[in-house]
Amino acid sequence: MLGWGSRVEAQPTRARALGLAPGIFTPGRHNAITDVAGVKVGQVTISEGDSLRTGVTAIVPHGGDLFRDRVPAALHVGNGFGKLLGVTQLRELGEIETPIVLTCTLCIWQAGDALAQWMLTRPENSGVRSINPIVGETNDGQLNATRARPGIAAAVQRALATATDGPVTEGSVGAGHGTVMFGWKGGIGTSSRVLPASLGGYSVGVLVQGNYGGVLQMMGVPIGQQLGRYAFQRDVAPAGTRSPGDAGAEHGDGSCMIVIATDAPVLARNLERMGARAVMGLARTGSSASNGSGDYVLAFSTSPKVRRNPDAVVSTNDELGNEQMSALFQAVTEATEEALYNALLMATPVSSRSSRVNPLPVDSVRTMLRARGIR
Repeated sequence: MLGWGSRVEAQPTRARALGLAPGIFTPGRHNAITDVAGVKVGQVTISEGDSLRTGVTAIVPHGGDLFRDRVPAALHVGNGFGKLLGVTQLRELGEIETPIVLTCTLCIWQAGDALAQWMLTRPENSGVRSINPIVGETNDGQLNATRARPGIAAAVQRALATATDGPVTEGSVGAGHGTVMFGWKGGIGTSSRVLPASLGGYSVGVLVQGNYGGVLQMMGVPIGQQLGRYAFQRDVAPAGTRSPGDAGAEHGDGSCMIVIATDAPVLARNLERMGARAVMGLARTGSSASNGSGDYVLAFSTSPKVRRNPDAVVSTNDELGNEQMSALFQAVTEATEEALYNALLMATPVSSRSSRVNPLPVDSVRTMLRARGIR
């Protein structure tokens, strides 16, 4: 067993630089959710004083009138120990009318109000009297003074104003600034896949807010066990091999928000099915969706063929057939797994008055992967 220690061994690196390239499909240009045309991401990190370590990550489905040019969307719940604002209308109508915002667990109401205000102040919405903001969360209370909830409204506004369609910053940023994964520093991660032309040529992008535990594995390599840090360690490890500060105290608890974007013409029913496959990618990293883990997947399609206008009398859509979904399922599973690896590997140390959490030791991980022929 390798000791995990407290030393930060190497600079952050994306998964593919270590040979971690799950699956068979090719990533898009940025290997990010923004490889789905029109999707933008904005992030604001809040790090103030000795105790505020949180932030906001915003995902904008397209650059047009989101309220009137709505995208079909769906929710899949892997385990419901958490809070997700706007979920009942999303499930009822199968569409979203705002960007998606991710933040800390006690910040969702402030974030929701700020997102609604951002929508209401847009000129095209001057006559709108109801907004359903979509806000997800994970609990960053180990590092963040989560009860304080400072500056969240302003952070939402800045994240939306600065959202771009280029590369996405990963690791200890935005809504991932205070998160923890498997006892190491977690954060924001993203990845994408582009199907070959013979399978439609569609793009799938995934963004995650990783803040969960379990028994970490990467491409089947038992990283957590070899590094001596994993859930239930105190109950099963031989005497003398139990590392102080292991992840067992939480029994793998935490949460994970997963957002899927695709340009395939898919409606809510099959988007929910895509969300279910994201949980398979989550499981591949070593999560068992423990009792205290809120694992939510939001999926939406940007395809103009399936967008909805709320004033339309009849909605006509060219929806992809069920038999064409399998390749998208494969793409979602692959991209989710890689996005979660990126969230871990791109994280940097974060300290606060209450704690310090170091990232996964990249050099040790590289050694273990190479021993299994992954390089």
